[in-house]
Amino acid sequence: MDNYELSELLKNLKNKINNIASIIKPENLKTRLDELLKLENSPDFWQDIKKAGLIGKEKNQLTLLLKNYEEAFNSLKDTEELFDLANAENDNETLEALFNDVPKLEDTITKLEISMLLSGENDNKNAIVSIHPGAGGTESNDWASMLYRMYLRFCEREGFKVETLDFQEGDEAGLKDVSFLVKGENAYGYFKAENGIHRLVRTSPFDSAGRRHTSFSSVMVSPELDEDIEIEIEEKDIRIDYYRASGAGGQHINKTESAVRITHMPSGIVVQCQNDRSQHKNKATAFKMLKSRLYELELSKQQDKANQNEKSEIAWGHQIRSYVLFPYQQVKDNRSNESFSQVENILDGDIKKLIEGVLIALKN
Repeated sequence: MDNYELSELLKNLKNKINNIASIIKPENLKTRLDELLKLENSPDFWQDIKKAGLIGKEKNQLTLLLKNYEEAFNSLKDTEELFDLANAENDNETLEALFNDVPKLEDTITKLEISMLLSGENDNKNAIVSIHPGAGGTESNDWASMLYRMYLRFCEREGFKVETLDFQEGDEAGLKDVSFLVKGENAYGYFKAENGIHRLVRTSPFDSAGRRHTSFSSVMVSPELDEDIEIEIEEKDIRIDYYRASGAGGQHINKTESAVRITHMPSGIVVQCQNDRSQHKNKATAFKMLKSRLYELELSKQQDKANQNEKSEIAWGHQIRSYVLFPYQQVKDNRSNESFSQVENILDGDIKKLIEGVLIALKN
C-alpha cells in the first residue's frame, strides 16, 4: 500500500464516521444520557421497578454506542494527524507502522457500525429460533441438524446461553424440528439476520451413487417478548394438542403426554414445546413462543407495507444464503452478496463476520 492508497483509505473511513455521526447524532446521545442520569438520581426512581429497568437498559445501550463512536472517531483523528506529519517529513518508519495499524482501525469502525445497527427496539432481546427441514426426507433433516450445530457453536463463541425448547429427531438422521431460546446481549439483533431459507448443495452421504443433492431448511427467528408487551390470542383461534415427547428425557417424558403443540389457525403458525417434564410449563412456554411469532409476523407485515414488498420475498423457496460443498466450496449470502470460501469454519459456527455483513447491507 503506497501513500496515496493509505490517504484514500483514510478518506473513506472518515466518510464512514461522518455518515455514522449523521445517523446517531453524538450530541443528542449525550443530552439523552444526561436526562437518564437525572431520572436515575430522582428520589422516586425505584418506585416503578419495571420503568427503572427500561431506563437502565436504554442508558447501557446509549453509553456503549457513544463509547464506540468516540473510540472510532479519536482513533481515526489520531491516525490522520500522524499520517499528515509522517508524510510531510517522509518518515517511512511511521508510515509503515500506519500501514500495519489500518486493519485495526477498520475493525474499530466496523465495530461502531455494528453497535449502531444493533440499537433497534428488539435487538437487545433474547431470540427464539426454530429450524424446519424442507422436502427431501433424510437429506433435509441432516441439513437442518448441521444448521442447528452451526448455531450452537456460534453461541459458544459469543458467550450466548442456549435453552432447547423442542427437539424432534429425524427417522434416520438429523432432525425433523428444533426450537431453542438464545439468551445474551443482542441475541435477537444477530440472529434476525438468519431468518429465511438456507440452501445446501453437496454430494449426499446418504446416496450410494454419490450424486449431488440440493436441500433446504427454513430458519425462523423472533424476539422473546417482555412481559409488558400484550398479544391477544382468542381461544377460538387456537388448537392445543398434547402428545408424548419424542426426545430423550427419561421414562417420565416418554410415558406421559407432557409435550404441547399449539396451532394458531388464522396465521397457520404452529409452535411446540417438550423441554420440561411438566405439561403446564411446556404449555406456558409454547404460548410464549406463539406470542413472539405473532409479534414478529406483525412487524414483518408492517415492514413489507412500508417497503411495498411482496410476501413472496420471504416465502419458502427464496433462499437468503447458499452453502455449496460440491463441486466447489463457497458460502454466499444473497443480501450482502459476500462470498466466503472457509465453508468448514462457517459450519463450525464462525458466522459473526458473515452476519455483520448482512446487517450492514440491509441498513444501506
